[in-house]
Amino acid sequence: MKKITLPYNAHQSFALIKKAAKVVCFCTGILLSGTATAQEFPNTLNVFNEVLFYDGYAQTVTEPVPDGVIRHSNASYAKMITAEQLANFGNQLTMNITIKAACDNYDRIGNANIALVPKNSTSYIHNEVERIEIGRYITPFMNKNVMPDEVSYSYQIDNVAQIFKDPALTELYDFWIELEVFGVPYAANTQVAGCAGRSDVFFGSLEFVSDNASTSTFGENFMMPLSFQYEMRDYTLDGTDVLGETVRTINFTLEEDLPNAKFHLITSNHGAGTNGEEYVRRWHYVYLDGVEVSSYRPGGVSCVPFSQYNTQSNCIYTNCANGVPLPDTNSAWSWNNWCPGDKIPNRTIDLGNLAAGDHSFKIDVPAAVFYGDDGHFPMSVYLQGYTETLSTKSVSMANVSIFPNPVTNNLTIDAKGLEVKNITVTNLTGQTVLTGTSNNVDCSQLAAGVYLVHAVFSNNETFVKKIIKY
Repeated sequence: MKKITLPYNAHQSFALIKKAAKVVCFCTGILLSGTATAQEFPNTLNVFNEVLFYDGYAQTVTEPVPDGVIRHSNASYAKMITAEQLANFGNQLTMNITIKAACDNYDRIGNANIALVPKNSTSYIHNEVERIEIGRYITPFMNKNVMPDEVSYSYQIDNVAQIFKDPALTELYDFWIELEVFGVPYAANTQVAGCAGRSDVFFGSLEFVSDNASTSTFGENFMMPLSFQYEMRDYTLDGTDVLGETVRTINFTLEEDLPNAKFHLITSNHGAGTNGEEYVRRWHYVYLDGVEVSSYRPGGVSCVPFSQYNTQSNCIYTNCANGVPLPDTNSAWSWNNWCPGDKIPNRTIDLGNLAAGDHSFKIDVPAAVFYGDDGHFPMSVYLQGYTETLSTKSVSMANVSIFPNPVTNNLTIDAKGLEVKNITVTNLTGQTVLTGTSNNVDCSQLAAGVYLVHAVFSNNETFVKKIIKY
């Protein structure tokens, strides 16, 4: 697979992610520009350990945060994954989130994201970098004085391991993990013993557990953010393509064919409104280039398995009109979109192989009804594709010299006697600017800037290196 360049999109700016458009190969657990290191699996990385969230409506608190963690708001924390930690990931990945009760006793929406932050930044502005959502959850009605006082959510996200190991992305970005939950303590201030006057709402923990399947290999990876928590709603053009309809279309362009393409989609309802739209199950229809590729109605399964975590009385698990708990049958819960204490599904929509050219993603919820200006459907989606196998091997950096770097005129690649079969030089937008078939490259006509050199040697091993042209 050759380069795939991220496009101009009529609805969003991809100024940052475009820089990572040139996609290069990597073998399982081995970056092309680095050496292989034996890892022990499974491997666990604790990113957040009981960080404390506060009133989402209040001014951001100034309480200390753990080392390496930044607080964007009372509802959002972030921490960078280091290069060493990334190197320890295998090709299978599980994300575990645990939410523990403090002084919010209602069901709230929370999520985990990856922020692509320019390399070596010590911080970043929350909404000024590209982000993808990798998990969403609903907190239970919890009373901190009653056990169990916490709930865990688990997500199998092997595709995210491909993102973490993508050398084109890691050359340009650091991956910051965000854990978010918007809590409000006002009801608990009067309903939960020990919560009077307090503004803390939940504790949050997040860990990644990675493993390595020896029979599985990664090929070339491609990832394009399309939408991050777009608030679909029919009463404003900030939330729909057409007033009065709940529909969103996103156009994108592929410069080259994309194999094994998939949409990774998360949606949920939020805001009860006059008609209780938050709890009404609506058919969602997803289209690629005007052709329906998926349809689903959220929820509709019994929430009773999660009732154990809902230790604060509420009118979802028990009919407040007669005090009778709902039975453990799907039909009794046919109205529900989600269960307090459960996760929102990460939906994967297989698209097959996409041809180069212009394409569109569209999601439509035609039966959704909003009264006034209340309620929305937060929607996140990104496109990902990859080759299934890899026929070449990577060359250790220790066996390859590339000099001079920075370069002004001639660049030389020395691979301890290996001859270069072909060389491709790309800029940071993924465009090929030079090609060659020898160990020497004439860079004199290149504009000053940063480039990626991709070399394939006579034994079919490959090498990738970033260079600077003066």
